[in-house]
Amino acid sequence: MVRGLLNKLVSRSLSVAGQWQQQQLRRLNIHEYQGAELMGKYGVNVPRGVAVSSVDEVRKAIRDVFPNESELVVKSQILAGGRGLGTFKSGLKGGVHIVKADQVEDLAGKMLGQILVTKQTGPQGKVVSKVYLCEKLSLVNEMYFAITLDRNTAGPLIIGCSKGGTSIEDLAEKYPDMIVKAPIDIFKGITDEDAAKVVDGLAPKVADRNDAIEQVKKLYELFCKTDCTLLEINPLAETSDKQLVAADAKLNFDDNAAFRHKEIFALRDPSQEDPREVAAAKADLNYIGLDGEIGCMVNGAGLAMATMDIIKLHGGTPANFLDVGGNASENQVVEAFKILTSDEKVKAILVNIFGGIMKCDVIASGIVNAAKQVALKVPVVVRLEGTNVDQGKRILKESGMTLITAEDLDDAAEKAVKALGI
Repeated sequence: MVRGLLNKLVSRSLSVAGQWQQQQLRRLNIHEYQGAELMGKYGVNVPRGVAVSSVDEVRKAIRDVFPNESELVVKSQILAGGRGLGTFKSGLKGGVHIVKADQVEDLAGKMLGQILVTKQTGPQGKVVSKVYLCEKLSLVNEMYFAITLDRNTAGPLIIGCSKGGTSIEDLAEKYPDMIVKAPIDIFKGITDEDAAKVVDGLAPKVADRNDAIEQVKKLYELFCKTDCTLLEINPLAETSDKQLVAADAKLNFDDNAAFRHKEIFALRDPSQEDPREVAAAKADLNYIGLDGEIGCMVNGAGLAMATMDIIKLHGGTPANFLDVGGNASENQVVEAFKILTSDEKVKAILVNIFGGIMKCDVIASGIVNAAKQVALKVPVVVRLEGTNVDQGKRILKESGMTLITAEDLDDAAEKAVKALGI
């Protein structure tokens, strides 16, 4: 939920082909049950819970972990928000339920292996491979808490709201004065004054103020020591026994820190990610999947952005952002073509290369080899300029491939859109 709010609080978007698209960051996203376990290790109060992946495990968990509980919370685990208001493709409404203990097994069985569609998953939804069984807490107040990275202050930013459990974007829109923001000096770390400012903004009703301050400091410690890019708790709740509890857990981590957090990065769940982006990451390609019809392969992020903008200008829509970089190998070009052609929505491919460090003949050889390995069923428009351009054009010509050549970027975009037949 924090994503929409942070688009306003922290500039973290990019303009793609005339539309605002969320910038994909190279970051690890883990499930709620994994985040709760990690929070517990840092002394953060979390509900007692266990993740299960089969009905047999559900029975065992109820018997061993919750023998005396009359009610439990059953939470579907997918890497997307909006689960509570989501709908399973099977017809079951809601990905989060509070039910009697004797109904947990039946409900979990209806969730496991099914596809849950939420406002963040898109219509394709995501498969539920695990459900998280938690004790039902007696909550007296719900608040919102998050820590993210703020480019404006070049450090962590704590965001809080005295209302929680619902969309933070809606709360920020309706009650902007209820949002508290506390930038933290990365060199000094969080002070008691910083933590107190956050707690006072959250305005807890029953929790001890000093205990709440300590919980905020522990959350900040977790954020820094594990190289988080986002820590979000919605709701951060108060219980009837006056405890401050993280009743939800959303954690993202900086991929650049993977080398020093191997145990955390081992938690990655590729089944929840866009398979195109997983394949691109393995090939060390910069790829972001979009929803258009023209697949793009470009060298250089700036040129890739310009290519998508000009496609849009001519009435088309880009299917992706794909920057092969300035030193791509022939094999990487082949992998790039495999990713583009695996997208059923792609009806044409535009290759736009301005060779500097990247040599046009390498790109051309990659295109030819890719055509031998994958069935090219869509038109391919190629614009090559720069280093070894003549060799590149000769390789393409001698390959016997049916290609549409272009003289410049504008010409290439126009021909790619025309190839769609629109």
